[in-house]
Amino acid sequence: MSAVLDLQGVTVRRGTTTILDGVHWQVNEGERWVVLGPNGAGKTTLLQILAARSHPTAGTAELLGERLGRVDVFELRPRIGFASAALADRIPGHETVRDVVLTAAYGVTGRWQETYEEFDEQRAKDLLAAFDVADLVDRYYGTLSEGERKRVQIARSLMTDPEILLLDEPAAGLDLAGREELVGALSELAADPASPVLVLVTHHVEEIPPGFTHLMLMNRGGIQAAGPIHEVLTADNLSQAFGTPLMVAHGGGRWLARAARPAGR
Repeated sequence: MSAVLDLQGVTVRRGTTTILDGVHWQVNEGERWVVLGPNGAGKTTLLQILAARSHPTAGTAELLGERLGRVDVFELRPRIGFASAALADRIPGHETVRDVVLTAAYGVTGRWQETYEEFDEQRAKDLLAAFDVADLVDRYYGTLSEGERKRVQIARSLMTDPEILLLDEPAAGLDLAGREELVGALSELAADPASPVLVLVTHHVEEIPPGFTHLMLMNRGGIQAAGPIHEVLTADNLSQAFGTPLMVAHGGGRWLARAARPAGR
């Protein structure tokens, strides 16, 4: 089976700072990955490379069989769905929810003079319905709650029917109810065999949706461990990555991590 994502020795340097250090990683069709690690581990930089929005300083990155540096990224990017806080900040607050999703067909934020087919209009409606925000179609994006915005952003990221979907900390900024709603929606997406390959970046174990199959644990720009989630998400691995003694529990499809305390405390 050929890899959908194939990174070999990927390194990213900014001046004298090494952000990613010799990352070797493969993702195959049908897999649902979580990328977990503390702040500063290199997760967001890794996702920028996977989204074809940044190039490695050294090493090779092949996305959907195309090598960065040898491919027109403007042709590659529509095949990769991407939702991140940086991208969300570029969405105009006065844009309607319908147009927030529609404009992804052209890879732009903010509708101008482009035209859309009836098929595009229907796909946008269907995606909003899939994430339970169809009733918001005529609302302005700037009037939405944070949870509603997150759902609209994910609907937008699926507009081009991508082969890979990258989600950079999708639950950041949500309250408990909003987080749980989003985790449920992502769990449904993960369970659908028609969904694209999924890569979700987080630094909170509690945000991992049921149905995700693999986990890569990052620390200081490198990979500490990667593989099936039940093999990688252990107390020892997590404690090493976050630099503090932690306990890990799993039940009902969800994960929980907390500080390990001496007996009797």
